[in-house]
Amino acid sequence: MRRALGLLAPVLFILGAAPPASLPTFTEKTAEAGITFSRSFGDHHLSNIVEGTGSGVCVFDYDGDGRLDLYFPNGRWEHTVSDNRGRDLVGKLHNALYRNEGGWRFTDVTAEAGVPGKGFAFGCSAADYDADGDLDLYVLSYGPNELYRNEGDGTFTDVSEASGLADPLWSLNAPWFDYDGDGDLDVFVTNYLEYDEGKFRSYYAAAGYPGPLSYSGVPCILYRNNGDGTFTDVTKEAGLWNPGGRAMSSVATDLNNDGLLDIYVANDSMENYYYENKGDGTFEEKSLFLGLALGQHGQGVSSMGPTVADVNADGQLDILIPDMDYGSLMVKEGAFYVDMIDRSGLAVIFGQYTGWGSVLFDYDNDGYPDVFVANGNAHHEYTEDAVLARNDGSGRFIDVARGSGEFFEKKWVGRGASWGDFDDDGNVDLVALDTSGPPHLLRNEGGSGNHWIKVDGRLADGKRTAVGARVTVVSGERTQFQDVIPVNGYLAQGDPRVHFGLGAATKADRIEVRWPDGTTTRLTDVPADQVLKVVQGAS
Repeated sequence: MRRALGLLAPVLFILGAAPPASLPTFTEKTAEAGITFSRSFGDHHLSNIVEGTGSGVCVFDYDGDGRLDLYFPNGRWEHTVSDNRGRDLVGKLHNALYRNEGGWRFTDVTAEAGVPGKGFAFGCSAADYDADGDLDLYVLSYGPNELYRNEGDGTFTDVSEASGLADPLWSLNAPWFDYDGDGDLDVFVTNYLEYDEGKFRSYYAAAGYPGPLSYSGVPCILYRNNGDGTFTDVTKEAGLWNPGGRAMSSVATDLNNDGLLDIYVANDSMENYYYENKGDGTFEEKSLFLGLALGQHGQGVSSMGPTVADVNADGQLDILIPDMDYGSLMVKEGAFYVDMIDRSGLAVIFGQYTGWGSVLFDYDNDGYPDVFVANGNAHHEYTEDAVLARNDGSGRFIDVARGSGEFFEKKWVGRGASWGDFDDDGNVDLVALDTSGPPHLLRNEGGSGNHWIKVDGRLADGKRTAVGARVTVVSGERTQFQDVIPVNGYLAQGDPRVHFGLGAATKADRIEVRWPDGTTTRLTDVPADQVLKVVQGAS
């Protein structure tokens, strides 16, 4: 049963904002939009951890027309994973790219773009790794990963082997960022575990299949961009070698506010990792020291995808981590992090479900990040409610799923989730994936009456997204900030433009962009309700 639980938690951080007269609802647009893709785990019956991990979605503008497109990774029948009874699926499953035509219409362009994929795919991310002005696509798979170079004419070329990014391990997500400050984008490949092709059979039969601790961990890999279309594994020399990890997803963001992007890795059924960027091409693992290794009360949890935002408006990034229990909300207090999942009211909301993909986004434009989580049983296709929880401005969250649209009246076997403003109306929309079946493209209908501003930060050439930049918006007494990090959550990439709700304010008094090289751009008295493109070095 859903309940509004905010009154059970004490006031944590700041005075709460008054709720708007009308909260937004979401309308499912998948079929109307022309999206016919149906996700499969490559078999007819969920029977192992590979099939149960799910997949995500990549939200990116592949053709540079200013509209957000969608790429869906898909499973495959794989002889080391799938049951023989699923052989009828051989040759019938592929990934899918949908071009946004505007007006909530999407066209399947997978074949003409050349990106159906080859392997059993899970996550995906997009970045301009060759600095030619268009976004290239990286697909994370069970087996060799696939890198597709965008040719700028609507097509892609498979350069996986030539680039050195055909990582052979089981990979789930891959944030791109310039870790060494040389001006090009490097990539951190998040690898999960070493599946044994179903050999281990000593497990509780009712569980469906063995869990992650039945398998050996594997290392995540940092690849340095060599600037010539190739990449080099620099994991060990960068101080990131951890061969026993079981990473579900990771996020690269500036957690300690020093202008350098750090890496937080969410591991399954073991401690998480926090690698602090030292600014000299190396990292230091400090999770246990800072309180970021374990969940509430010190237990290891089945962490899924970490999502970061300043939840309590204290000028520090917080980390939300769904799991198979209550989840974690890591909030910095002084020099250390404390798990606020109980005091935020989220523990009771989350504790009913098995959380996977989460999104921290201001769905009602009141200036405070709200929470969406896709939920579903881990070992069976048993459905669960999705979570939509509203931040009341005091650091407390209220369950508002009921009444937020038909999608929230049903149950799903959720996995990946992402965000994007697909019609540029100032209301952030959602995309959610299940273990199998069609995706859920959810339009935010708005209606709160609040204002907003969206900042599209670009490097000096005006084409490349300024990945790693930090955008700060001041309106009245309210200060907000976000890092430009499209990869943020479980198996997914979202809208690279950072979105700020402004409440009743009709302008941003000040906008500051701290670029990846440390220089800044400042703008004043910027009118609300617009997508603002800010180019580094431009007036």
